[in-house]
Amino acid sequence: MKILHVITTLDVGGAEMHLLAQVRGQRARGHEPSVAFLKGHGTLAQDFAAAGASRVERLPLGPGFPLRLARLARGTDIVHTHLLKADMAVALCAGSAQARAQLISSKHNDEQVLRRSLVGRIHGWLGNRPARTIALSDHVAGFVERYGRVRREKLVRIYYGLDPAPFEAARAAAAALKNALRASLGFGPQDVVFTCVARFAPQKAHHVLLRALALAREREPRLALLLVGDDPFGEGRVRAEALAAELRLGPRCVFAGIRRDVPALLAASEGFVMSSLWEGLGLVFLEAMATGLPVVASGVSAVPEVVLDGETGLLVPPSDPEALSRALCELARDPERRARMGAAGVRRVRAAFGLERMVEETLAVYRSVAPGHDERRPA
Repeated sequence: MKILHVITTLDVGGAEMHLLAQVRGQRARGHEPSVAFLKGHGTLAQDFAAAGASRVERLPLGPGFPLRLARLARGTDIVHTHLLKADMAVALCAGSAQARAQLISSKHNDEQVLRRSLVGRIHGWLGNRPARTIALSDHVAGFVERYGRVRREKLVRIYYGLDPAPFEAARAAAAALKNALRASLGFGPQDVVFTCVARFAPQKAHHVLLRALALAREREPRLALLLVGDDPFGEGRVRAEALAAELRLGPRCVFAGIRRDVPALLAASEGFVMSSLWEGLGLVFLEAMATGLPVVASGVSAVPEVVLDGETGLLVPPSDPEALSRALCELARDPERRARMGAAGVRRVRAAFGLERMVEETLAVYRSVAPGHDERRPA
């Protein structure tokens, strides 16, 4: 089966990493995926090529977009779009019945802009053009049905899947590497480090997390925070760094930027934390849990579908630095509870969020709209 994936950006983020795993899995099963992206730096382009994408191309919006899209889609069996701009741009070009029949959309987030009446109505017109819409959680499926006005019969829920091997390997190697890696970041063996891996976007509410850390350190001075990620499209990181300076967090709050050694960074931490205002699912929660870390997060959107409150982590109200600080202190002072929650998280990822399941369920959706394409595995 020839598959064209069209995504808004090809920079580091949950949707992009999810697509990278899909491309790798589809190529391993003998299919021919290719990838086009609309904007951004294309940071992951080489990763996609290495994963088996037959081509990776920039497809900028503009007057020539429909013709360039038609050229890329020629001869494909499935066109699969990811993220709102790509979803709507490609759906707008899908004028024929044949184009709509081979079109699949994935919803990776509960996009808050859909709450606006006009945007929701436009999305309802375009969002019902794909033959199927894959939502990555039950919450997102309900959100897209209500605010994006996509008909229920077109929606399919497929949870993200994760290959736990890199995170399990990092956990196994942590004893030998942990202190050296922490020292390189300015942390000592006595520090209780919570790591956040996220874009510096308004959705992630880093200001809430930084204020929570300031409050928590008044009660538990050993607490430290490692922030991994950047803001390729704005000044979110700059604002966060300014707030950290204002709160006098000093070396207890480290901005590490975009890193390629996330499994090792997680394994060198005591916990994971994120203060999102909304979250479609949160691939990073699965990564943290696979590494054996307890999770502290806002109990919003689909997060409770992933992080089980009191079992694999602690969930707190959004935009509440005080509640977040209490949760951080609670786990910082209780290593045995952290270990129990971490072990429960490892079991949950293995049981509910397997990578093979995700790839197979997605291919089943493709086959439901493009029948006659049997599995073709490489010899």
